[in-house]
Amino acid sequence: MAPTSSRNASHSTHAASGWDTRRIAVTALLCAMAAICTLLLEFPILPGVTWLKYDPSGIVALIAGFAFGPATGAVVSVIPYLVHIATASGVYGVIMAILATFSLVMPASLIYRRQCTMRGAVLGLVVGGIVCLAACIVGNLIVTPFYTGMPLDAVIALIVPALLPFNLIKIVINCVVFVLIMRPAFKAMGIEVPNAGDAR
Repeated sequence: MAPTSSRNASHSTHAASGWDTRRIAVTALLCAMAAICTLLLEFPILPGVTWLKYDPSGIVALIAGFAFGPATGAVVSVIPYLVHIATASGVYGVIMAILATFSLVMPASLIYRRQCTMRGAVLGLVVGGIVCLAACIVGNLIVTPFYTGMPLDAVIALIVPALLPFNLIKIVINCVVFVLIMRPAFKAMGIEVPNAGDAR
């Protein structure tokens, strides 16, 4: 029990120590990285559905949320996507991008904040993935007809062949890559991470 308590205390120090200069600087860096990802690294991942594009900015937001707490995760889930206002995606792209990232990062980082173990991380990602998937589908049903003029029936018809598989693949990629880079990323930022044995 002692090692886990130590880890929880270590993580709480980073997550709840306030917005000191280091945390502000790291948050700004993560926001910049996420913005670059969403602007320059987006590409289609579902054959025949080129208008739905993936970018790895969600991974950066997960790092922010798990390393520094839900508040930092929220900032990195919102600010980087504001750049889309000046792109072809416009307000519609901003809303959907924020919805997808925020709904994944917040539940996951809140759970990990309470249980700073690999089991807590995996549980958080699973719950966050489920919330994100539901939020993206519902968001498309509400936002897409309003901003694109597409009939609601047409959006509903896209759920099974396009929206569901795209968002599921995106969530899996984000979560798997995050788990793979979590330890080295945290070590680079000087944050203690749980051992693999904590997943038992």
